[in-house]
Amino acid sequence: MHFDQHHRDALTDVLRWRRDVRHFRPDPIDETVIERLRTAMDMAPSVGNARPWRVIRVDDPALRGALLANFDAARAAAGTAYTGDRAAAYGQLKLQGIDQAPLQLAVFTHRDPTAGHGLGRASMPVTLHQSVAMAIHGLWLAARAENLGLGMVSVLDPRAIESLLATPPEWEFAAWLCIGYPEFTDDTPLLHRAGWQENLPTLWEVR
Repeated sequence: MHFDQHHRDALTDVLRWRRDVRHFRPDPIDETVIERLRTAMDMAPSVGNARPWRVIRVDDPALRGALLANFDAARAAAGTAYTGDRAAAYGQLKLQGIDQAPLQLAVFTHRDPTAGHGLGRASMPVTLHQSVAMAIHGLWLAARAENLGLGMVSVLDPRAIESLLATPPEWEFAAWLCIGYPEFTDDTPLLHRAGWQENLPTLWEVR
């Protein structure tokens, strides 16, 4: 496959317009679109082709409610690290879409998958986690290309989520992903709009 400027421009647009979305419309996502998102994860690279990501689709309102309570407790605990204006700004940030997103996925890293036969990770087991991160990023870009928003919720107690979903002991919680059609779109990321943090240039050294 040979790519031209049209492909490069399209990829740049998807990368530029990717957002960490927190505000979702309740509109359901067609199952054929969800299947395309799953397929995007299938195409992700992984160390030794170990494919260590494990995904649980969480539709149960009771499980989502328990997850939201987990978030509320973790957010309150994390907020104690801030003081003054930063604490006030933290209190105004919307850090989850659990209460709105129609599609929610819990993603885990299998710490010792049989697939791949250990290739490439003996001295760097962190590559399993890196592989899961790449699969999530591929899903994120695929969602954006479907005009969907994705928000990753990280203010959580991971061990409590593993218990809540009764996952095997070798599964380590990686991310909670909220996916849906965004309430609004613009060219200003939420953290920029809130004055929390602007993008910093990538440090790229030559030695």
